[in-house]
Amino acid sequence: QMQLVESGGGLVQPGGSLTLSCTASGSIGSILHMRWYRQAPGKERELVADISADGDTKYADSVKGRFTISRHNTEHTVYLQMNSLKPEDTAVYYCNAGALIPWGQGTQVTVSS
Repeated sequence: QMQLVESGGGLVQPGGSLTLSCTASGSIGSILHMRWYRQAPGKERELVADISADGDTKYADSVKGRFTISRHNTEHTVYLQMNSLKPEDTAVYYCNAGALIPWGQGTQVTVSS
């Protein structure tokens, strides 16, 4: 069964940048949608960004213009470039490859001065 491993989180000051990586244990070329979600303390998990197999992207309104999702099928990796980070972006970030693939462990992003 495919496994997903997220990495790249950390502590960053407001206005800073981070790039998250999601590496799959197998090919992601045939997966229709790769997505990034996040979950802040006390809140439900929310969809942040989506990229289709054709490269079409969609973003939550709260991150439009600041975050960029990309997929590199040959590397089995999906990235989330996050710029102009705000304290409200603080959360555990997870990638998702559909209902049949287990969630990864997530990576913590903390935006604080």
